Amino acid sequence: MKAALLPDRGVVKVAGDDARGFLNGLLTSDIEGVTPDNAVFAALLTPQGKIIIDMIVVEAPAQDGGGFFLDVPIALAKSCVDRLNFYKLRAKLVIEDLSEALGVMAAWEGEVTTEYGLCYHDPRLPELGHRIILPPHLAREAAAELGAAVMPADAFEAHRIAFGIPRGGLDFIYGDAFPHETDMDQLDGIDFHKGCFVGQEVVSRMEHRGNVRTRIVPVAYDGFAPEAGTAVMAAEKQVGTFGSSAGGRALAMLRLDRVEDALTSGHALVAGAATLRFVKLDWLQFALPEERRSA
Repeated sequence: MKAALLPDRGVVKVAGDDARGFLNGLLTSDIEGVTPDNAVFAALLTPQGKIIIDMIVVEAPAQDGGGFFLDVPIALAKSCVDRLNFYKLRAKLVIEDLSEALGVMAAWEGEVTTEYGLCYHDPRLPELGHRIILPPHLAREAAAELGAAVMPADAFEAHRIAFGIPRGGLDFIYGDAFPHETDMDQLDGIDFHKGCFVGQEVVSRMEHRGNVRTRIVPVAYDGFAPEAGTAVMAAEKQVGTFGSSAGGRALAMLRLDRVEDALTSGHALVAGAATLRFVKLDWLQFALPEERRSA
């Protein structure tokens, strides 16, 4: 087993009598089903349907004080609190940024049970393993209890990238991407049956029309990786943006129709000096451009 403390993650707590209903009315996933044994992947959207912040939501056991803990990008923890307080009105709840006291550790390639923190499966993909919310200074003790090798955060990044899981701020820009474009619909990050949430009308329309033209897709490359944000080109036309990368694998946000046209014309996809190839992963349920062209 491997474990790594993730310095890019922060923790926000939402607690109180109205906490569950409050979050359920805002976020893209069904918070009614969240328990200490069942975390969900979710996002808070703008009314226009674009992602403000994505997160993993888990409930603490009643014997540990209860409440909902949001595993969020640490750079957005304060703005997450501010945004939730904007919607709070008279709801009976307390919203706190606990990122100075609590961090998030990832543990993968094995089963996890620990008393050192709040432990939950990563709901996006089984291969991502578990997450543990705990005081950062206890991370090594928790890893030792698990029998896990302590790894640098880059090791989990490479693991995430190998399985094609997008990361906000690298693979897409917060405030400028729809959930479908970041594959949240593929990773159980949207519940289309729960009822209303902020931005729901736009997201539902994209789902029912099936006209998602832009997607983050997993790719492979040889040699040196270009920087995140490098334009992906086909001939002399930009068809997307290169994202995070590690060990010959990467993510790229692409206009699928333009890529399909480029492939039909015999043009390769290039980012910097790297030529890109698509990688088909089991969890991807949409057709990649080369599959669409073949069909």
